[in-house]
Amino acid sequence: MLAWVIFLAVLFASIPQARTEELFPLYPSIRPNVRFWEDIYARYSTRQGVLHDQENLDIIYGVVDLVDWNEPGSAHINQQLIKLARQHYKSILSGLAAGKTPETDDEKRIAAMFPGKSAYAYTHALDNIRLQIGQKDRFLEGVIRSGAYLPYIRQVLISHNLPPELAYLPHVESSFNPGAKSKAGAVGLWQFTRGTGSQYMTVNDIVDERCDPFFSTRAAAVFLKENYAALKTWPLAITAYNYGRGGMIRAVKEKGGYENIFNNHRTGIFKFAARNFYPEFLAAMNVAKRLENDPRLIADRPEATVMLRLEGYARAADIMSHFRVAEEDFSRLNPSLLRPVLSGRKFIPRGFSVRLPAIAAVRERVASLPGSIYQPHQVRDNEYIVRRGDTAGSIARKHKISVNALILANGLDKRATIRIGQKLKIPGNTVPAGTIKVVELQKKSKTRPN
Repeated sequence: MLAWVIFLAVLFASIPQARTEELFPLYPSIRPNVRFWEDIYARYSTRQGVLHDQENLDIIYGVVDLVDWNEPGSAHINQQLIKLARQHYKSILSGLAAGKTPETDDEKRIAAMFPGKSAYAYTHALDNIRLQIGQKDRFLEGVIRSGAYLPYIRQVLISHNLPPELAYLPHVESSFNPGAKSKAGAVGLWQFTRGTGSQYMTVNDIVDERCDPFFSTRAAAVFLKENYAALKTWPLAITAYNYGRGGMIRAVKEKGGYENIFNNHRTGIFKFAARNFYPEFLAAMNVAKRLENDPRLIADRPEATVMLRLEGYARAADIMSHFRVAEEDFSRLNPSLLRPVLSGRKFIPRGFSVRLPAIAAVRERVASLPGSIYQPHQVRDNEYIVRRGDTAGSIARKHKISVNALILANGLDKRATIRIGQKLKIPGNTVPAGTIKVVELQKKSKTRPN
């Protein structure tokens, strides 16, 4: 592994800067946006909220100092601080729109941001004030975490003939937090939604490979390669990672190239996030490279592991016991194994590659793995036909399982919608001795830090 890391380091150092600029151009129209996101990642911390114009990111109204998000009641306090600041700047814009002569320093500063000083410009800006929480501390943590994954990610990208610079994309998606989960249900290092992820990985009620940084990296490489094949440029392909390939193909047909789409394409879903996704990527790449070159920064290192492909179904507790791997380590190394497997209600699927610590004791025990550890069949789910008056909650209580387990087992929506006559799988709940603690996913937000 060390030799491969050294090889990659030499390879990347030899890549000309011109090649990067050619593949990932910094168009004149997106320069303000890239500057803005570089400041968000490198200048402003999660204790600062930046109020800005969502169309012209050169317009910064002010920076709100916030209280520590970990303090009791901080969310409410910060909400009030932001609300007061927003009202302050809206009041200034309203006054300027009404023809008021700027008198205070704030009024003069804001008036200078609008060269034409037209009433329409001020009025239009009233509805365009947006808040962005700074990410400097969070981004630094992401750069430290990235050290554990970047060598592997770059290796996979190169094996797919993709630019290694794409390895910086998880900074935008998850800050290299494998446990990140968005409000939209996107999961993991690469933030795949369930629908998209299931096209490239195993995603079901017992295994979700979106949660595994290594499995999901291979899927991301294929996904990005398909985007590029369809759209022909990396600015378009990267934007499609957020906006959707179909939407970007339609946008190209209507507007042409990337710059014209950035400047003129507006739809119900092509909003601030999609429009800024490529500028965010460029900014994240620039800031991450600067931090990586800081000799004071000590990044995480890849963890040495061995992979064991299971020839049959197996209890997680049995694998853990045979290899003498602690519960916490097993769960951490195999994040795609979900609660039903880790709790013992389901077996690890046949053919699954279990990740184990690469220590001498584990390597020795691979050869001595007894065939008796394997089970011939997966634990069968019971079935239930939905009747009039049933709810997901009542069915879950009747069978002594959680509503979330019922949702996962049957692919139900967030509201756990069911219909009369529907056949539901009821996950088995036989729990053998030796259960595993489950590491919960952490929600990711750009308006409130984790």
